[in-house]
Amino acid sequence: MTSQPLLSMSAITKSFGGVPALSSASLDIQPAEVMAFVGQNGAGKSTMIKILNGAYSRDGGSITFDGRPWTAGSPQQAQRGGVSTIFQELNLIAYRSVAENIYLGREPRRFGPLLDWKAMHEGARVLLRRFEVDIDVGRPLGDFSTAIQQMVAIARAVSFKARLVIMDEPTSSLDETEVAVLLRTVRQLKADGVAVIFVTHKLDELYQICDRVTVMRDGRTVGVWPMAELGKLQLVAAMLGRDLADVKASGATAFDGAAHAIGGELLSVGNVAVGRRVENASFDIRKGEIIGLAGLLGSGRTETAQAVFAAEPRTRGTVRFDGRDTAFRSPREAIAAGMGYCAEDRKVQGIIPQMSVAENLTLALMPALTRSGVIDEGRRRQIVERFIREIGIKCSSPDQKIRELSGGNQQKVLLARWLCMNPKLLILDEPTRGIDVGAKAEIQSLIRRLALDGLGVLMISSELEEIVEGADRVFVLRDGRTVAELDRPAISEGAVMDAMAHGASAPAPQETARHG
Repeated sequence: MTSQPLLSMSAITKSFGGVPALSSASLDIQPAEVMAFVGQNGAGKSTMIKILNGAYSRDGGSITFDGRPWTAGSPQQAQRGGVSTIFQELNLIAYRSVAENIYLGREPRRFGPLLDWKAMHEGARVLLRRFEVDIDVGRPLGDFSTAIQQMVAIARAVSFKARLVIMDEPTSSLDETEVAVLLRTVRQLKADGVAVIFVTHKLDELYQICDRVTVMRDGRTVGVWPMAELGKLQLVAAMLGRDLADVKASGATAFDGAAHAIGGELLSVGNVAVGRRVENASFDIRKGEIIGLAGLLGSGRTETAQAVFAAEPRTRGTVRFDGRDTAFRSPREAIAAGMGYCAEDRKVQGIIPQMSVAENLTLALMPALTRSGVIDEGRRRQIVERFIREIGIKCSSPDQKIRELSGGNQQKVLLARWLCMNPKLLILDEPTRGIDVGAKAEIQSLIRRLALDGLGVLMISSELEEIVEGADRVFVLRDGRTVAELDRPAISEGAVMDAMAHGASAPAPQETARHG
């Protein structure tokens, strides 16, 4: 490594609507270095990348690139300056040819306005051969696999004489063979003197190709380490904000939930696959039991839960609910069978801001409250007032706009929306995200109380403490697979993190399913 970095981002700050997204964040990259750039959802990685490539302006801090001050007004300007970004969702045109995509906007011409097709095709072939790709560059890009399309995007970046290429989750839609091709391409870029920022949630890939890793958390850069000197468990601890020594010494965390009787099988999920994001997820839930679904961002937790709820189509596997094998065609059918689902992003997928507390609370119940197109307002009012009282929703009246409530009270309304349906299973995706400590404790207490009443709960949370303290059992997902099942008293932060980092043998379907 040289002493002079190719890129240096120092003390970068950025706020949106007065809310800090970055607080004195930094990122340094040497020439021809492959830098892993990691962090949980909301850590600030995307904001840093968008400031670097000109999609966002920074509020403070400095950036130098190749020894000179750097400010890009747009991704196009950044690309012309030597910084190319390849996003997870490829910004290419499927119906145009491979060659046209590589030279889009700067096509070689002859005799003035005429396109020089021969030069374009030959240039595209030469670029792709650098990465061992030999295809018909005159065919539409959409005719080729996602992996080939990724190669085309890389060739386009290199054609701009990029000094730095940013790859944002480049392997998320690739199979194992295609991933190997992409990683070989990254090594080729490094050999050609190009630096790479590699963003991925797949730890194994980082250790195969990256020289160093930069970890972000809560809008700050929390550490930079050589990959060879940082174990997987240490990396997971840094991403989650846990002290490794404390985790190793903590052992099993005391379970603070009240002891209660757990009934027979309610849900059994066996070998479920969801496209390329979930390969083999298996777990089960019994009546009155809280199951924690743990894993790093991108492990497949949400996709697995959505497949159970029929919000995502499963491509393989079985789901048995309340004694019957299910093949729900839509969430409507899952709801009718007795499932409820509180989505991860309540502002986007949960609340309807302009509607009242009462309207939001009874949204799923509306078919049962309506006769001949007329809402039974009296019955709705009784239901709303009952749940406001029982759950402790703080609002001026049921007619108050839900957008005026605190995050914790909005979450309580969403819980009430499903509880008024008398569900048998409630799926909670990040139930306490973005709410204050007091409201978080109230939500956690409510979840435990619901389980005591016999409700089965599937709880997804990025907060280890919440999973460890709140769940009767924990299943850990890693790269779309169930890699561990933890039961009391073996549930601890250390055990969960070890499974996240290293994986384990996935429980066999017959071992995972319990039949009361």
